Amino acid sequence: MTSALFLGIDTGGTYTDAVLYSETEGVLASAKSLTTRHDLAVGVSGAVETVLSEIGGAVSRIRLVSLSTTLATNALVEGQGGRAGLVMIGFGPQDLARDGLAEALGTDPVIYLSGGHNVHGNETPLDLAPLEAQIEALSEEVSAVAIAGYFAVRNPAHEIAVRDLVRRRTSLPVTCSHDLSSRLGGPRRALTTLLNARLISMVARLIDATSGYLASRGIEAPLMVVRGDGALISAAEALIRPIETILSGPAASLVGARHLTGLDNAVVSDIGGTTTDVAVLDGGHPRLDGEGATVGRYRTMVEAVAMHTFGLGGDSELRLEEGGFEAGLTLGPRRLMPLSLAAHLWPEPVLAGLERQSQAGFPGRYDGRFALRTGLPKALAAGLTPQEASLYERITLEPQPLDAVLTSTSQRATLDRLVARGLVLISGFTPSDAMHVLGRQDQWNAEAARLGAEVFCRRKAGSGRPVADSPAELAERVSARLTRQSAEAVLTALMADEGITGIDVAKSAFIDRALTRAPGLIRFGIRPDRPLVALGASASVHYPAVADMLDIESFVPVHAGVANAVGAVVGQVRETVTVFVTEPDEGRYAVNGAGEHQLFKDRTEAFARARDLAGTEARLAAIRSGADHPVVELSDHIDMPVIEGLEKLVEARFIATASGRPRIAAG
Repeated sequence: MTSALFLGIDTGGTYTDAVLYSETEGVLASAKSLTTRHDLAVGVSGAVETVLSEIGGAVSRIRLVSLSTTLATNALVEGQGGRAGLVMIGFGPQDLARDGLAEALGTDPVIYLSGGHNVHGNETPLDLAPLEAQIEALSEEVSAVAIAGYFAVRNPAHEIAVRDLVRRRTSLPVTCSHDLSSRLGGPRRALTTLLNARLISMVARLIDATSGYLASRGIEAPLMVVRGDGALISAAEALIRPIETILSGPAASLVGARHLTGLDNAVVSDIGGTTTDVAVLDGGHPRLDGEGATVGRYRTMVEAVAMHTFGLGGDSELRLEEGGFEAGLTLGPRRLMPLSLAAHLWPEPVLAGLERQSQAGFPGRYDGRFALRTGLPKALAAGLTPQEASLYERITLEPQPLDAVLTSTSQRATLDRLVARGLVLISGFTPSDAMHVLGRQDQWNAEAARLGAEVFCRRKAGSGRPVADSPAELAERVSARLTRQSAEAVLTALMADEGITGIDVAKSAFIDRALTRAPGLIRFGIRPDRPLVALGASASVHYPAVADMLDIESFVPVHAGVANAVGAVVGQVRETVTVFVTEPDEGRYAVNGAGEHQLFKDRTEAFARARDLAGTEARLAAIRSGADHPVVELSDHIDMPVIEGLEKLVEARFIATASGRPRIAAG
């Protein structure tokens, strides 16, 4: 065989997947390896080496490598990411109250500058003095800078001036809001830019690790990354706009689901270690979210699949609902390292700690929990408080029992902040451990899972009774809880897509009776209108019960566990550019967009320039993103009412979309 091969890689929170794909023969080989957060190249190489070993001479036949990842999505869901500085041009402190910007900013620094533009691109003078006074201190506090200017999408000159100053005076990566979105709405664009800056170092680590490994193996094919709308972009562009990789993994899974099942209409639910992602296939295409992707608590301006992401997965934290008479259990949204996995990697300290706690005379507050460093580079630990730095120094790369790490109650909040920064990982009992107790999974250390369940069982409900009478009983309850929360996630996503509001699926008595099929004088039923496609490594374990609860047909494709990696290699490059024309004064037309601000006296000439600029920039953007011979499609929306017999231009938008298959290496 000499056909070209495409290598798909998906790096998730728990596993890294790899597939070798041929356009004529489909998936030829697939493999999984544990994601190694301290050195992502280890997980990438583990999965890729396995698939390469299955196909003779594969290295010389690889013409394209494509990468999808849930790292950015997981970071936003879990509130993680590097510390970033935000520069606001023409905005004031009151603007932080909009669109969740203040919450997202947290304690990260913000600098306000006078300046900005109006809707037609005309400027208010820019004052750089406050930034110049703080730039040295800022460079010591943060790992990246985000810049958002008032109406920068109409004239980016001030954002560019600030960007150039930051680049001259520091080595920090910089993100400008006009590079990420052409839509109005300053605070939400600032939020998107801030999140982008936070993610730069994380996505750069993944791309650098993957590129380094490919180079070491002599694989010289172009490297692409899946964007949140399912399209592909070059690795170089992903480094500039990592925010566009939020929902990368879920988007790739939708593309993969369509390819693997051939279904045009389906509900697709992808369960990973950290999240469950639910979306809809309509007519063979994923629905897109016109308002911008929502991940965790944040509504961004990134166009992406209409994906609903829930903090629920195989590695979700098992929590006891405090204060209830009965022992209520709930899962997520935080991800823990499963005890079975921790003991698989470090058997001695984990098993010894669990044995000690299970034999103690009474249960401890931190029993069944361990802490370890994630292994991120020291540079990403910049800006720690003295208390955070002191605790971080005591935590090692090996798991330590939490009761040995924390010496005071106040340190728990300090530890939570280190976890939120992505510097520390907590290990504890999860659904993956429950499956090991029940014998439905066996890839890690089942003894640690059993001991962890035993320790958790000793905790008491408000009635004074233990949570469960045996590890097996606890594991069955966890499995049932995952089934119920997964069904609720599917229904919540579908109701949101249908615009149904006012129903909290988790609290509705009607939905509870429908899902439990409760008997009574009135019987309630609820079911989706299309089949359920379940993806993810544990889909076959959990989703038959979910589909049964929802009373619908389900499909778990043969390659369900690596659907993201399949989707990564069958996508297309697609770039869209919008250019605006407005009429600031009678007989004067402003053309704004694609980094330009021009004035024309003739409307026809302004429209022609806008069309040409949009088409040219879209084509160039697609080529930068790795497209081979992109095709450009143009559309326009002209708002020009007739007032007292005269046409008055409010706004004209000229939209160009360039798309094509990615370039592949020569054979």
